[in-house]
Amino acid sequence: MTDLERDIYWSPWEDPGLEHLHLKVSSDGVEALGLILRMREGRHFRCRYELQTDPDWRLRQLTFAVMPAGSGGPPKRVELESDGQGNWRVDGERRADLIGCSDLDIQVTPFTNTLPIRRLGLAEGESAEISAAYLWVPELKVEPDAQRYTRLDAEGSRYRYEGIGDDFEADLPVDSDGLVLDYPDLFRRVWPI
Repeated sequence: MTDLERDIYWSPWEDPGLEHLHLKVSSDGVEALGLILRMREGRHFRCRYELQTDPDWRLRQLTFAVMPAGSGGPPKRVELESDGQGNWRVDGERRADLIGCSDLDIQVTPFTNTLPIRRLGLAEGESAEISAAYLWVPELKVEPDAQRYTRLDAEGSRYRYEGIGDDFEADLPVDSDGLVLDYPDLFRRVWPI
């Protein structure tokens, strides 16, 4: 992928909501700014995240904030840092349970599926198992999660995501930059289509 700057919008399949992602990719790495407005299980919330990776799409830093709508209370925040070698800090504290996690998966956005898709560079039919630091939202709980990605076609326009141990799988169509177009039953891209 060459240098690029673009904006993407996703919407949840069922609950009201919208995500705006502003993405900048350069030879120095990736910068992503996201704003998410959601209602889930009758609760409204707003999220904002700032994410940086190295040039190989390995997470370096994430700041994630949840602002409960209408409460007037302070936002809840979490900061994650990774050295790209599987060592993690959450809010400045080392997390031994995350050692070996190669990627990040944020529950409320399809963007983080792009990180392993781009990082792994799989050939057609090839699979890879990864361990991701999974961020639950709005709880901001972080835990390890075993996953598998499989490239389904020669063009690199379809990948299968599998949650190892939870029997969840989804075939993800992606654009030429590896950004999800449709995540069945969870997210769909609304712009650009």
